[in-house]
Amino acid sequence: MGFGRPLKDEERYARRMARIARWDRPVGGAWDRMRAWTNMLLVDHGVFRVVYLNLFRVTPGFWRAAQPTPTQIGRLAKQGLRTIVNLRGGREYGSWPLEREACERHGVTLTEFVVRSREAPDRETIHAAKRFFETLEYPALVHCKSGADRAGMMSALYLILHEKLPVREAMRQLSWRYGHFRFARTGVLDAFFDAYLREGEAKGVDFLTWVDTIYDPEAVKRDFRPGLLSDLVVDRIIRRE
Repeated sequence: MGFGRPLKDEERYARRMARIARWDRPVGGAWDRMRAWTNMLLVDHGVFRVVYLNLFRVTPGFWRAAQPTPTQIGRLAKQGLRTIVNLRGGREYGSWPLEREACERHGVTLTEFVVRSREAPDRETIHAAKRFFETLEYPALVHCKSGADRAGMMSALYLILHEKLPVREAMRQLSWRYGHFRFARTGVLDAFFDAYLREGEAKGVDFLTWVDTIYDPEAVKRDFRPGLLSDLVVDRIIRRE
């Protein structure tokens, strides 16, 4: 007996829209709340994040983590957190309405900035990130699902664009220490920074000038080759977004 036919793009899109319609609304009564928690813990794998949030302070005013639970948001607010940035780019799980509600309850600003984990970032995203960092109320926390790839990318950009640190130093935010694997498909993020070191830094070109005049996102993506085993672990077993 097989596992069923593969879903077509139209079917995947329809299912995604149905999930968003379900969860992109306020939490209702007790039954609605229980469903949101169950979805967050089991469908969105939040049960693992209850045990380990993958929370780190990048600087005193900038933190990174996995998707926090309402309880964890409350603890962070008591530590002085003012802003949470959701990098996930989707509202498909019970995590979203619970996060929004918890932020409102604890006086934390919730905002979004979409970052992709399997694409070389485009120029518009990089410049938008620079402007975005200038508008945040700090201390701020950025999070994706697992706190490994998109949170690492955004943290590296923060250090480069806002703190003016060298790219080589900022790249440490993309590390196995945080659960990031450079030989999986998410390694295209490492390839992006490697391209700068090779094409920009080595020639004395600053980061943003390289982005605007030399950087070729399609070439970075085309030349990057993920490893089979790491890709299997990240996408099929850990099931990263």
